[in-house]
Amino acid sequence: MTRTQGGRANQSGNVLERTVEGTLLGHGYELIGGNVLKKQRLGYLINSTSLTKRYARQVYIGPGIYGTDIYVDFYIIGSATIPSGLIIECKWQQTGGSVDEKLPYVNLNIQNCYPAATIVLIDGGGMKPKAITWLKSQVTQNQNLLAVHNLSTFIAWTNNNL
Repeated sequence: MTRTQGGRANQSGNVLERTVEGTLLGHGYELIGGNVLKKQRLGYLINSTSLTKRYARQVYIGPGIYGTDIYVDFYIIGSATIPSGLIIECKWQQTGGSVDEKLPYVNLNIQNCYPAATIVLIDGGGMKPKAITWLKSQVTQNQNLLAVHNLSTFIAWTNNNL
């Protein structure tokens, strides 16, 4: 059975998310809320005080700029350097495609709808370089966009900040 291009992209994106998850676990964060409905995970994450360093995956944060539901890849609570919480969004593009064309949408949602500082993790080698440069330039314009990293700079950042 051959997989579709979309199926391969989803699997590659999941590998990136699992790598982020391994990084968080390596820094002492614990997953919570995996058995809680996605729309209830943020409340569960914030109100759970049994663990200092915790995170949830696929967390509903509210409506986006188009009024549709937004689920973020990771929401982290308990970082000493970012006490108000941190969102991590993962974007993997291995071959030319449309993810880079969605970056302005992601940026506007981060700026207007996200309740915490956000890091966008972009990797895979298939994104247009100028798209990544543009998103990085938004860090100074968007108060909620903390940084834009590839996998290696993200891991280095977590080593120093988480």
